[in-house]
Amino acid sequence: MSELNHKVAIVTGAGRGIGRGVAIALGRAGAKVVVASRTAATIKTVTTEIRDAGGEATAVIVDVGEREQVYAMVDQAVKAYGTVDILVNNAQGFGTREKPAGFTVHGPLEDLDEAEMEYSYRTGYLGTFWAMRAAFPYLKANGGSIINFASTAGEVGNEGTTSYNVTKEAIRALSKTAANEWGKHNITVNIINPMLETDAYKGFSKARPDEFAEHLRAIPLGRLGDVKEAGSLVVFLAGDGARYLTGMTFYVDGGHYRGR
Repeated sequence: MSELNHKVAIVTGAGRGIGRGVAIALGRAGAKVVVASRTAATIKTVTTEIRDAGGEATAVIVDVGEREQVYAMVDQAVKAYGTVDILVNNAQGFGTREKPAGFTVHGPLEDLDEAEMEYSYRTGYLGTFWAMRAAFPYLKANGGSIINFASTAGEVGNEGTTSYNVTKEAIRALSKTAANEWGKHNITVNIINPMLETDAYKGFSKARPDEFAEHLRAIPLGRLGDVKEAGSLVVFLAGDGARYLTGMTFYVDGGHYRGR
């Protein structure tokens, strides 16, 4: 446990799925991890996992769709550990605030519920933007790393998922802009587009089995990835070996995208 020793990391959406895998990987690499999400029980479990493995972690309850809570999350990280070196924006809401969903809501563009668009954008893009702004003074002082999660759904323009596509491409645009503007502060900003086995994908596979099977057939490695594989990449991007990488999109998808 030395690669990220003494570095402080915030991971949003860290109570389960990709966020959990990333938080545990960072903890194993020696980082002090702020495990952030809306559900107290899940982040407590992840925090305990990190501590039981010999790491250091703190649980912080946050709704990333609320600006004040995002800024408070960063304040709590600084209060606990003194600074922020690594920021991982993974959280993303689905559905609407009144009727949240476990995975991307499908439907034609002409019938899109604007409340769904607003909720997706607020929890995805704005939550990421607020966290980056709040953490900026500390990342600037330390020459920190930002890793934001997006999706090839936005690049390809998958049918039926307008809100998700737009939000994820907005996150990529934000990330590339920050990479250009904040490079002078030695802050790196990179994007991960994953295709991993999560609760959202499990829900998708049950709700739309034919479409899910088509997804699997298009993956050269023939399977969804494990969240640990995203965690390993985040550890690399946050470490010294990736200090000359910024503004890039990394595809953890078994070869699915291939620049199409």
